Amino acid sequence: MNKAALVVVGALVSVSAVAPAVDARERIRIVGSSTVFPFSAAVAEQFGRTIGFGTPVVESTGTGGGMKLFCAGIGEQYPDMTNASRRIKKSEVKNCAQNGVTDITEIKVGFDGIVVASAKAAPIYEFSLRQIFLALAKEVPVDGEMVPNPHQTWKDVDASLPDTKIEVLGPPPTSGTRDAFAELALEGGCATFDEIKALKRTDGSRYKAICHTVREDGAYVEAGENDNLIVQKLEANLEALGVFGFSFLDSNADKVRGSIVDGVEPTFENIASGDYPVSRSMYFYVKNAHVAAIPGIKEYLDEFTSEKAWGDYGYLTDKGLIPLPAAERQKWREKAAVLAPLSM
Repeated sequence: MNKAALVVVGALVSVSAVAPAVDARERIRIVGSSTVFPFSAAVAEQFGRTIGFGTPVVESTGTGGGMKLFCAGIGEQYPDMTNASRRIKKSEVKNCAQNGVTDITEIKVGFDGIVVASAKAAPIYEFSLRQIFLALAKEVPVDGEMVPNPHQTWKDVDASLPDTKIEVLGPPPTSGTRDAFAELALEGGCATFDEIKALKRTDGSRYKAICHTVREDGAYVEAGENDNLIVQKLEANLEALGVFGFSFLDSNADKVRGSIVDGVEPTFENIASGDYPVSRSMYFYVKNAHVAAIPGIKEYLDEFTSEKAWGDYGYLTDKGLIPLPAAERQKWREKAAVLAPLSM
């Protein structure tokens, strides 16, 4: 059997459904972000074909779900690595420590943009961050007061936008994409209101609640961690929009396209340069206590951080990865080589 065929290619697929009758913990187990999943899976396939170890099992659980599994403990029943479309939180580090997971190495993978996409057959949308906030935040300012979001159509948000129902399909709260979208897009638009921005200094918790909380009245639809499902729904409803990572947009360019945000298209070049306003870094985390027990972890790290994988012309760019600058790649490669401890 081709080892590459053993990589899990869908969220939460049972190991027993794809692996032969051997001890599953002879293989590296990786969980986490659906955005980082295509990159981690591509490295796993290459690793399985060429390095001489069993092909790692990669599961798409979402960033938050992956962190919970990763931090649950030490031992064969727990994952060796977790992918994340945002940096690990201090609360997650604390949870790890409480369960004995104290020796962790952090690796920054590269950059990704978060897109607000529509079907290829739909019109091209152009939004400002302010308009995205006014469309999707749970509370918005009206006549100087914060009120439950009253906007039902995009035209309600701004007269220049289409008179169509606001319907945005996106990731759930457990997703790193959702966290990053709230931080970059919603807060980016929220902070354009001086009266709200002033709250950041006087009442930080209230500021975060206003700027990060997505409305729950049906305008924003949680579509789980399955980005393929979002694409299918966009193709079926030309007035709907979807939120997911650039890498998924890039791999489905024949079906969907990204909206222009603050006058900038979500392209590889614009995300790499920092011009696209809704972009972020991606990571994975290694449980160092497992390195001696699970075969191939260091070799997997070597493969992932090689120039042939994550370099400017590496095979991960074909999957939509936007590489780090060369000097930064070298820094993270050195951290991976010595399993440098996480530093917050």
